[in-house]
Amino acid sequence: MIVGVIGAGRVGAVLGAALARAGHTVVAASGSSPASVARIARLLPDTARLAPAEVTRAATDLLLIAVPDDAIGPLVASLPFHPGQVVAHTSGAQGLAVLAPAAAQGARPLALHPAMTFAGTGDDLSRLPGTAYGVTAPPELRALATRLVADLGGTPEWVAETDRPLYHAALAQGANHLVTLVNEAADRLRDAGVVHPESVLGPLLRAALDNALRHGDAALTGPVSRGDAGTVARHLERLATVAPDSVPAYVAMARRTADRAIAAGRLRPIDAERLLDVLANPRQEVQA
Repeated sequence: MIVGVIGAGRVGAVLGAALARAGHTVVAASGSSPASVARIARLLPDTARLAPAEVTRAATDLLLIAVPDDAIGPLVASLPFHPGQVVAHTSGAQGLAVLAPAAAQGARPLALHPAMTFAGTGDDLSRLPGTAYGVTAPPELRALATRLVADLGGTPEWVAETDRPLYHAALAQGANHLVTLVNEAADRLRDAGVVHPESVLGPLLRAALDNALRHGDAALTGPVSRGDAGTVARHLERLATVAPDSVPAYVAMARRTADRAIAAGRLRPIDAERLLDVLANPRQEVQA
């Protein structure tokens, strides 16, 4: 296929390079920031850097739009498409509706979101095999979408138009919030005097993630799942002194963990009462 990429950011440049590696011809890419220009030179060295409208004209078979979610609609409304051209965006939360202006010109819309985090380097190419792609496509494009995902080394997960925000929220909860959670834990370990928190967290978090993926809520451990209200109260008391901004997040996650532990039968409601009291009023003192 003759391919163009609008938005040579971390995702667009890497997917363009993966398509080129699979035998497609990436003829043009857009990107004006110094980082985007560098990515095109590094990952797409044989690709012309053009303005978005020119990329659209050059991409006779497939146009890949990899710009921020809120920019897709205005961008698509401004571009000249041609009949039969496949126009795919990489947004997780958006579906086919945002591509309506392209479809009105005879283009064929496709939503193709890689469930992967990107750094925008060649190392990302080695992570693509086995990646799932959240795909929304009209029936006549499902075969082509399956082929494209296979060319990228991935597997398709078919997501209904109305379910794309939920699909993307799940990924953001699991990946984006995980980064915040890990860095919060690392900061608190530093506050406790641990010089290399990554060496403490690495084995623990890898085991926790593996157990969670394998066993679901049965993998829950720790004071919340045991109903240890006194321990949780001590956590909150110290956090309030050292890192007060961390208290609301700790309370929210502890409450949700308690809910899931109760639902899974890991924590009896009667054993959770004192714990829930502590979480309802983080400033109250609870004796061990």
